[in-house]
Amino acid sequence: MTTPKLTHLDETGAAHMVDVGAKVDTERVAVAEGSVKMRAETLALIKSGNAAKGDVIGTARIAGIMAAKKTHDLIPLCHPLLLSKISIDIDADEALPGLHVVATVKLTGKTGVEMEALTAVSVACLTIYDMAKAADKAMVIQDIRLLQKTGGKSGAWSAAHER
Repeated sequence: MTTPKLTHLDETGAAHMVDVGAKVDTERVAVAEGSVKMRAETLALIKSGNAAKGDVIGTARIAGIMAAKKTHDLIPLCHPLLLSKISIDIDADEALPGLHVVATVKLTGKTGVEMEALTAVSVACLTIYDMAKAADKAMVIQDIRLLQKTGGKSGAWSAAHER
């Protein structure tokens, strides 16, 4: 079994952007999730559409899409990518209580889209917090993680197989 290595460090330990020029284009998909836990009253307010700042879920969805497209501007060693799909699903979870966010990002290219999916979820959750903080400053953004990825040299990976 080989020891894993950090691909964004060169042989001297300096950070660098990985050269993906020789890689083969493949279809790559990544799915990430996260949630915002809040008081039941806050969730009801969001679901009613009566939050002071407007449509919380719609705004968070657009923010997540925009964030995926701008990941390379936020994460220093990410490549700018021509994404072919970004979807953000935001569902109420009464048991939490709160909102559950899932981002799916896709492209055909030389590098994966895990960071784009994770960034999309993170910014969507931050937007939910921003839009509802007047009603509930104690909200908790939690459990942001990669659920699965496909494509590339390493193939498919799923968090379900890690447990």
